[in-house]
Amino acid sequence: MTAAANISPISPTSDIGVASHSLFVCKTCASVWQDGKRVGETGGQKLLQEIQQLAQNWDLRDDFPIKEVECMSACNRSCVVAFAGQGKLTYLFGDLPVEGCAEAVLECASKYYSQPDGVLPWSERPEPLKKGILARIPGIA
Repeated sequence: MTAAANISPISPTSDIGVASHSLFVCKTCASVWQDGKRVGETGGQKLLQEIQQLAQNWDLRDDFPIKEVECMSACNRSCVVAFAGQGKLTYLFGDLPVEGCAEAVLECASKYYSQPDGVLPWSERPEPLKKGILARIPGIA
């Protein structure tokens, strides 16, 4: 086997047709609690809905699915999203406003998608994602 046979081209989907990128959105962020129970719509749900609405016209909507997560354990830094891609760094962002940043999230996801290693230089991120980075996790080789 040659060395070239071991190289996999970067592709938006894996060999079995499953998307190799995901945008995770915490739907429990910015919850209001009363008597030990969550009440009303959470900030995370509002952010998720805004992202999903904008993503209907997003050119990557089929290649970069949006997945809701029950909790991403960053409650003190809500609202939280993460970008993950096969063979790429994973980014976790917090301190996002509940309203008005969905466009920035999708713009940043598009930049992430286009980078073979997933690196998102600070200067190239939309303003709401320049601050509030919670983690940059190495990919699994």
